Amino acid sequence: MILLGSTGSIGVNTLEVAKKFALSVEILVAGKNIELLNKQILEHRPKVVVVAEKSDVPKVNHNNVFYGEEAIVKAIEDSQSTLVVNALVGFLGLRPTLASLACGKKVALANKESLVACGKFIDVSKIQPIDSEHFGLWYLMQERSIKKMIITASGGAFRDWDIKRLESATLADTQKHPNWSMGQKITIDSATMVNKMFELLEARWLFGEGEYDAIIETRSLIHALIDFKDGSTTAHFAHANMQLPIAYALDAKMDENILGHVDLLKIGSLEFREIDSRRYPIWEIKEELLKNPQRGAVVNAANEVAIEQFIQKKIQFMDIPKTIIQAYEKFTDLPKCVDDVFLLDDEVRRFVRGK
Repeated sequence: MILLGSTGSIGVNTLEVAKKFALSVEILVAGKNIELLNKQILEHRPKVVVVAEKSDVPKVNHNNVFYGEEAIVKAIEDSQSTLVVNALVGFLGLRPTLASLACGKKVALANKESLVACGKFIDVSKIQPIDSEHFGLWYLMQERSIKKMIITASGGAFRDWDIKRLESATLADTQKHPNWSMGQKITIDSATMVNKMFELLEARWLFGEGEYDAIIETRSLIHALIDFKDGSTTAHFAHANMQLPIAYALDAKMDENILGHVDLLKIGSLEFREIDSRRYPIWEIKEELLKNPQRGAVVNAANEVAIEQFIQKKIQFMDIPKTIIQAYEKFTDLPKCVDDVFLLDDEVRRFVRGK
């Protein structure tokens, strides 16, 4: 396989699954955690390694190391592997997704931005989602008429805060996720609920037109639910561990134990909450965005720049959704091709930076 984003939590779990099933890793692509990357190289012995920065190349213990986005795409095009696991963070992951599909490879996709920004122009028949929510929906689907697909959210770092306190929330505050530890950007996205908005857009592209929604489930044990037209609802319970969806991406006929089962008696109870737009202002545009999912390119670009500005202390936490909504209201034209997506992304970023 080719693994993009090997040192992140999804990449680390993917390598655990690869080891369990004795799968070889042809290419490792990583960011700046060179220490962990070198350990992965020693254990998995890839043929090619790609890192983000040129300055990190000499630090990598491998004789075939490249750097940058173009090197990722070339490595994919030159490879023999038929499976690409894309766990890159951000818009950076889009070109590798497109290149992988153009080469006829299957993509196990955890890079949300690929579908959020460019879902209209991606052949989802070659995509296997490995986000737990989309995996859960896929797992639940039957040959019955569906009324609504529902994914769950943890609520992020501020789900229990007094709403008045949100204006003064710091970067450190956003990273105190109640259920688990993730990367910086995705933890901020969880706090703003942008992450869940992205997952709804992904679901729309993966499963087609229909009714989609999200609710908060505070224990993160239910990942997806489906309301069927007959009045029944099914739910996908599993402990929050990415190894389960990854295992199915590697082997669709998975029949080995991957996780321990959820013990309902030990859980005792579950709590569900509505996603309130006062706490999560991005939710104000949810319905319109799902009707016009190609505008996800605007939301993604504005979000990435707003997060940069928040980290640099140029804006406050609650300015992130305000910035996104301002850009969403300004840019209303829909991209007509892949090139338009990249042009729109650049235009939105320049607008947000120049505000």
